Amino acid sequence: MTITEALKIGKTAPREVPLFSVCLACGFTPLHVRTFLTAHLQELFHDRRVQVSTGLYGDLAGAIENAAAEQTAEPWDGMVVALEWPDLDPRLGYRGSGAWKLDTPADVVNEAQAILSRIGAAILRLRSGIRVAVSLPTVPLPPLFHTPQWQASQAELLLQRDVLDFAYRMAESGRATIVNSLHLAEQSAPAARFDLKSDLLAGLPYTIPHADVLARFLARALVPALPKKGIISDLDDTLWRGIVGEVGVEGIGWDLAGHAQLHGLYQKLLSSLAGEGVLIGIASKNDPSVVSRAFARSDLLLHPELVFPMEVHWNAKSGSVQRILETWNIAADSVIFVDDSPMELSEVATAHPGIECIRFPGDDPVAAFAMLRRIRDLCGRERISRDDTIRVESIRQGIAFRSQAKDESSLESFLQQVKAAIVFDESAGLTSRVLELVNKTNQFNLNGIRYTPADWERAISKPGALVLAVNYEDKFGPLGTISVIHGNIAGIVLHIHTWVLSCRAFTRRIEYQCLKTLFELSGAAAMEFDFRCTAKNGPVQDFFAGLLKDRPVNSSTLRLTRAQFEEKCPMLYQEVRVIRGAEVNG
Repeated sequence: MTITEALKIGKTAPREVPLFSVCLACGFTPLHVRTFLTAHLQELFHDRRVQVSTGLYGDLAGAIENAAAEQTAEPWDGMVVALEWPDLDPRLGYRGSGAWKLDTPADVVNEAQAILSRIGAAILRLRSGIRVAVSLPTVPLPPLFHTPQWQASQAELLLQRDVLDFAYRMAESGRATIVNSLHLAEQSAPAARFDLKSDLLAGLPYTIPHADVLARFLARALVPALPKKGIISDLDDTLWRGIVGEVGVEGIGWDLAGHAQLHGLYQKLLSSLAGEGVLIGIASKNDPSVVSRAFARSDLLLHPELVFPMEVHWNAKSGSVQRILETWNIAADSVIFVDDSPMELSEVATAHPGIECIRFPGDDPVAAFAMLRRIRDLCGRERISRDDTIRVESIRQGIAFRSQAKDESSLESFLQQVKAAIVFDESAGLTSRVLELVNKTNQFNLNGIRYTPADWERAISKPGALVLAVNYEDKFGPLGTISVIHGNIAGIVLHIHTWVLSCRAFTRRIEYQCLKTLFELSGAAAMEFDFRCTAKNGPVQDFFAGLLKDRPVNSSTLRLTRAQFEEKCPMLYQEVRVIRGAEVNG
């Protein structure tokens, strides 16, 4: 991206859309970095206008401390910290006036430790809703150490250790996302980053290409893409080498001995992703009985229990993909399809716009290396929750539940003996899973409104705010956190601003129990809902059509009295528990 292009992109957002406000903390002149950061963030937002402000020049630690002190008056949505060596001690840069002496390195190490402690403490004082992205030093150290460049001195190693320790503490705290320095080096060569002339004359140490790449990485760290939810894979010459119908179950391979290690690496990656909550399905034109025997091989690196469902037959793969998407109940744009055949990839891509199609590269290790990393990037997530790890099993259990519940004549007795338990948690409003569920749920979503972490924290921190995270479990197994409700109480009316319910929880009358519990907790005589019709929230429209006289349309405030609800509410059999904030906080 050029400076001119960045300036144009930064002006694309309409003035009337909500603001996304970012504080850029850096010790150098922020000119180009600020321009590129604004542009890259603006490309990530279609419904926000990005505004990047800067802190004190030459005092990165002070800029973060000021932001932490002023955050009540300045509602930042995010903070970007571009750390460089001179921020830890001016003698680690070329503009500093301090002399380079024999005892300078040891003194610099002590000073750097103190500054890193200040920066870390200031970041931890920022509001929990402010997302923080941090890049570690990217330009080379000056030649103040006694060793030649090819040899690392003890002082240099101590500086690097302290910076990495700071980064680890920030990442462990969950308050900051750290840019991967090794991956950054692949995109911006270390030897092409530093501009001494620009540093001396203008206080900007970066070349323009490096400023662009660094800003892009920081933007991604501040506003990460939603990870893909599932991978649908071919089998022959993809999951394993060989066509199992021709060479037989023992003829296929995925190890070094069979010159098929690329397939083994792919299996290991799928196994790892499945353990993290990514759904793995199979779409293969094959004989089901032969495939079943292949999956029974004890040396398979992808355990069969991690794969669900498996579409194995001789029909078109686009149809298989459609049925898998319906089973998972997710959209095509949340899924990756992997196949070795360009024709199959084209057929699936045509039938399912938005799906990410990736070709398995066969015997090309360079392309395979890129493919494995691309899949990891598309599916990677910052943290793994318990809800992630039980996802595939909850889908299996959901199918079993719906299968047994489909007979309406015995539905009441079935629901009565399913041993359902619901926990309403008032203390989980700021957990990552809650915000993820709000921002990812489409079908049972009151209005489709998405929130940044700062938006959400401000919303749920208002006086009178009520937030509930809803967890569900029955005899078929746990579903984890399946619903989030946010509203505020005004007199005898409970105003609901946000309500989402995972599609995995449909048909269990959980939505009715949510309203019943809300009436009981709030003591409200009526509820008002900020409803907005979207292209995907038909289940919400159906639910309110059953409670109210008319089906809701467009955007409106829906009003439901306690009497109306009690008249329409069916029998509920769940065991209910409410966790109050005080119960968690002691």
